[in-house]
Amino acid sequence: MADLTDPSAFHERFVASAEAVVTPRRAELHRVADALRVAIECLMDTQAPEEALADAAAQAEALATLLQSQPRGRTVEGWAEVANAGDTFGFFDFSPVFGRANPLAPPVRMEVAEDEVRGTVRWGAAYEGPPGCVHGGHIAAAFDEVLGMTQSLSGAPGMTGILTIKYRSPTPLHTDLDFVARVSRVDGRKIYTEGTLKNGDLVCAEGEALFISVDFAKFEAMRAQVNREEPNGD
Repeated sequence: MADLTDPSAFHERFVASAEAVVTPRRAELHRVADALRVAIECLMDTQAPEEALADAAAQAEALATLLQSQPRGRTVEGWAEVANAGDTFGFFDFSPVFGRANPLAPPVRMEVAEDEVRGTVRWGAAYEGPPGCVHGGHIAAAFDEVLGMTQSLSGAPGMTGILTIKYRSPTPLHTDLDFVARVSRVDGRKIYTEGTLKNGDLVCAEGEALFISVDFAKFEAMRAQVNREEPNGD
């Protein structure tokens, strides 16, 4: 496992992994996901007439048919969650929180600055809970990922044991928001983290999490098992 206690080294490696060699196929995955994000956002916020919706439905069905006709299954090249990656430097294209190739991801953008993890996010209409505001479940999921990256700064990352979110004020949609998180203390295998989500100077939510260091050989075995399984069209 890499020495993650040096924040500058962590940042360099994280950026390097995020910008890992983008093959032509991977670039096309990003392109498809980006287009689907736009489509999802527009679908959630449209007054298109019936005729336009019918045309869109036909095109969406054609896309689904095209993709269904292709070979199914994929090699697990990276990780869908920071905490599962061991040294956290696999690429995370398929993360539901910040994966470039996952159209369900907002996505959250993260970086390491000194001894903190900082992130930015802009949630669109697809993530609405209260009118005009982000659904609390999406906020919790984002905190789990941000704090999951943060606990890696301890040098012995693990899995989420407890996640506590305090919602301080409504979190607006269509607004650039900022995460800041840090490791608060380490007690043996227990890694404690804390962070905030702000809209400018206004605190929207606070998060605290306890992570437990684990043997990542188990996750490597799980990934190997997935890659051995035969793909199917179900």
